[in-house]
Amino acid sequence: MPRPSRHVPDTRPRRDYWGDEAACRVEDPSIFFPEDFPRAEVPLVAMQAKEVCWRCPVIEPCRDWALALPERHGVFGGLDKNERQALRRREQRHARKRAARLRKENADAAAAAEVAETGAAGEAAVEALGAA
Repeated sequence: MPRPSRHVPDTRPRRDYWGDEAACRVEDPSIFFPEDFPRAEVPLVAMQAKEVCWRCPVIEPCRDWALALPERHGVFGGLDKNERQALRRREQRHARKRAARLRKENADAAAAAEVAETGAAGEAAVEALGAA
């Protein structure tokens, strides 16, 4: 049986990749890294990049990807590095508050269960003493 050639093009169906539909694919990639421009031009170049992002059909998966990595430089998903960092910090702060609230609720529930057990045991002991 002949072995398949490694030079034959891959004809298997390719998974859809959100980046294939990104608006930035046809733009100059340098505008998405405004930090490489002179300081006075950074806000203008960043705004140009964000305008491309705002008309992009895949802005949400791009933003999710940049937040998950975390991407440290450039404009991705309509957010620059400072905006992504602020968003990450805000999400971390909310996660810490949620975790603290859950710990408090669990501690309160455990305390209530302990009081209920103690109360039931105490009532049984009083009934036993009263019957004697």
